[in-house]
Order: sequence, then structure tokens, then C-alpha cells
Amino acid sequence: MNISHDQILGVLRTILLPEKKMDILSLDMVQDLAIEGNKISLSLIFPKATHPLRNAIKNLVIKKIKDLDDTLEVNVDLKAKSQPQSVKADEIESGIKNIIAIASGKGGVGKSTVAANLAVALAERGNRVGLVDADIYGPSIPKMFGVEDEKPMVENIEGRDRIFPIEKYGVKLLSIGFFISPADATIWRGPMASNALKQLVLDGYWGDLDYLLIDLPPGTSDIHLTLVQTLAVTGAIVVSTPQSVALADAIKGISMFKTANINVPILGLVENMAWFTPAELPDNKYYIFGKEGCKKLAETLQIPFLGQIPIVQSICESGDDGTPVVLKNELVSLEFKKFADNVVRAVLLRNETISQTKKVQMTR
Repeated sequence: MNISHDQILGVLRTILLPEKKMDILSLDMVQDLAIEGNKISLSLIFPKATHPLRNAIKNLVIKKIKDLDDTLEVNVDLKAKSQPQSVKADEIESGIKNIIAIASGKGGVGKSTVAANLAVALAERGNRVGLVDADIYGPSIPKMFGVEDEKPMVENIEGRDRIFPIEKYGVKLLSIGFFISPADATIWRGPMASNALKQLVLDGYWGDLDYLLIDLPPGTSDIHLTLVQTLAVTGAIVVSTPQSVALADAIKGISMFKTANINVPILGLVENMAWFTPAELPDNKYYIFGKEGCKKLAETLQIPFLGQIPIVQSICESGDDGTPVVLKNELVSLEFKKFADNVVRAVLLRNETISQTKKVQMTR
């Protein structure tokens, strides 16, 4: 099958750069298109060498062209218009009073649900709040806020492209989920994921904030190290269930933050899925994952215990329909509000008794 120049251009016109809402041809991102027999080559020119979607768009270009004829050999060279300007974290931090990491030792403990409801609860109390979905491989914050189809605007301010967060329920939001298709898997090596996090945080146009919450991936990874190397983190909140397996992993997460060369204060431990309460029996508590495991662990490790969140059906439903449950007039909403109040107190105490956290300087 002979592939024409126009056929290739037609395919390229279907590929959008999400933040610009325009196709890559209209943005003059395609250069050096050449066809030699069954070999197709072209260059993609991105605004920055660190653009978080550069590899995703490259792979999509290759796939779309090969969909025309799977015998084609497609080579895509990635380039940048210019070297990105150095972004100073101090510029970001000067307008943000507190940067709080939300972490968990393992997945499936409801960390993002806790982060989303905490952000909304803080905003409802009149605080200026931002939330970064740093779970690069499994972003869920856009769905939990009902903004999956939103695309942040990018504007050049003082010579640097800045990303304007999506705002919902009084919370400013940025997530890699805004820039990729929900159906696509994010298959990135550590450095790519780390660069994506840095761009979300440092290029975000946050303005003045009382709290910037960072919803981290589960476990301990490059993302965690990138965060503490990039920003001076006020403190970390660790989420766990009362189950022994989850608690064992929570200990590892706490240990990472307390390591001497990281030394991020632990604001406290919150117990999610503390008990099950059926809607028809609101006064009943069934401790299906064990009772008060996090509370006992907090006492053992001598760290604050910030609260308990039960399992109720409305938490799941609210996350799925994009309305965090803390906004609703339900008993579980009170638990999230008490948790938020405890977080505020923990941050105030931390700031009164401990000097400002320093960014981590990692050496090999």
C-alpha cells in the first residue's frame, strides 16, 4: 500500500495537544515529514523538552500512522523549541503557607478519597487550598471532583508557560489526568514521572494558598524523592486501614519521611475504613479490618492520630459522581470535618514548635 503525504497529514490533524486544544499540525509541531517507500519519518517540536506528554503523543503518532498500514516503519524524533527556563521553587513556595504530602504505604486504602475530602473541608473553612494529583500512574482526583473533561489553560506569563489549575468546590486542582486520555495507561519510567510532577507543581499558577496538598502514589518511589527535593514540605499525613498488612506498609512510609536525610515531619496518621456502618443501621459498627489498628500504631510510634473514617456506601458513590461526601449532610461528613480540624491543629502545632523544613539534597 502506497501512503501519500496527504494521508499522513490527515492522521496528524486528529492528534491534539490537550492544553492548547489544537491539533499538532495547526500548532506547527510537525517538521521534516518524509516518506521513503514504507518508511515514514518526522520530527515533533514541543514547547519544552520536559513536556509531560511528549512520549505519549509520540506513541500516539506512531500508532495512528501504523493504523493506515501496519507494515510501515515509523520514526519520530522529539525536539524542543528552546531550553526551558529554570523554575525556582522559591517563587512557588513564597505564596504557599503549608505544603502537605498525603501518603500511604500501600494502594487501596482510600488515600485519594481522604485527600479530596480533606481539601474540600479545608476550603469550606475559608482556606485557600490547592490539590496536586501526584499519583502519576493512577490519577483519580479529576473523577472525584467531576472534572474529567476539563483541560487546564496554559498562558505565557513573564516569559514562562504557566498552567492554570481547574477550580472546583473552592479547590485549585492539577493532575496528569487532565492531559491524558482516561482509557490510556501511563507507562513511564521514573524520570518521566518525576518531571511530570515537577511541571505540575512548579508551572502551576497557584497564587496565594494556605494549603497545597500533594496526593502521592502509594508506597515509596521516585515521586516521593522528587517532591522532597523540589519543595520544602511542611509535613506528611499517612493514610492506612486498621488491617495488619496495611499497617506494616504504613510503617515503611512513615519511616521514609523520618529518615535523617529527608526529615519531613509526620503530621499524623489517619485510619480509613475504620469500621463498616450499613445505611439501614447507622448506629452499628462492624470492624471488618480490625479495630483501632492505626490508633494503636500512632501511640506506639508517638505520632498524632488524626481521626477515623468509616466505610459507608455514600463515600464510594460520592467519589464516583464527582461530589466529595464532605459536602453532603451525612454522618460520615462529620468525621471528615473532624479530621480536617485535627489537621489544622497539627499544622499549627508543627509550625510553632519546629523550624521550616528544608528541601532534601540527595547525593550519591
